[in-house]
Amino acid sequence: MANNLDTKKGPSMLSSLLQKTTAVGKSAAESVQKSAAVLSDKIKASSYERRAKKYNPLFPDEYNSESFCIPNMIIIVDDAVRRGIDVCEGAIGWRSNQNGIEVLHLYDEAVATSGINFIPTATCDAVYYVDSFDRTRYIRTDCIFDRAHNERMAELKHIAHMLGAKSCSIEFCETANQMSTTKKERNFSEHATVKSKELTSEDHYNHGSASQNDSKWDGRITAEFEGSNIPRRPKLKWFAHDEMIKRLIDARCKGINTITCETIELFGSSSATMSQHTACAIDSAICEIGGFKGSSSMESHATMEHSRKLIYCVKF
Repeated sequence: MANNLDTKKGPSMLSSLLQKTTAVGKSAAESVQKSAAVLSDKIKASSYERRAKKYNPLFPDEYNSESFCIPNMIIIVDDAVRRGIDVCEGAIGWRSNQNGIEVLHLYDEAVATSGINFIPTATCDAVYYVDSFDRTRYIRTDCIFDRAHNERMAELKHIAHMLGAKSCSIEFCETANQMSTTKKERNFSEHATVKSKELTSEDHYNHGSASQNDSKWDGRITAEFEGSNIPRRPKLKWFAHDEMIKRLIDARCKGINTITCETIELFGSSSATMSQHTACAIDSAICEIGGFKGSSSMESHATMEHSRKLIYCVKF
């Protein structure tokens, strides 16, 4: 019987089998390598996401988007504090939440392009809070109440001038509701009389108190004008919602100018810089962050401001 076995076919089949086995092995190795690479990429991405969530960087595109709302509190920081952190490269700062208040930590190098006007000036490690009347202005917290007081004094003088007054005087006092010892230093940009002592624009005064319901701070500001029988409506800011001021303006602008003198008592709560609740929240946020300038008690300033009274006298 003839042997039909092809002796050349055996080695060929073996070679083909070896090639297929090698290809399968190579494919499996490549698959393993790819899976390992994918897994490595996922681990890296996950690690990057965790770091991004931790550092919460803010980038220019997000900051400049229409949907972005700048937090009410800003702290200017040195960009070196996060230099070298990959997720922060190209950022202009970061955001954090401090006791319920969202805070923008803005790099000092980004101040110039932020579109924000920092008052009195932009300083590293200083805390700023948004101006109630202009969200493009942020005022340093350690001078926000003094600045508001000076603006109110200037506005009352402006009102008198626009209404055609010949003179106006503003007396202000602040009473303590509890036993305290305070020492304040005040600067005035105009002539003022404090406890019968004349002060000039370069003068300072210190005044302390240590008894319940005693006067803590008082003074008087006067201004004289040429006077006019053609009153003009002033643009109001701090006293825009004060009914007494609005009635005075209406009496001069709608009447027949028969008023010769008007005295109005204005209470601090009617033109407060901020609520005591907001001031307390700011204090808590600054305390939680720690180590920043401007950390004087906002709540104590707000409490004193609410207890302040102005006696506004206008003569025509």
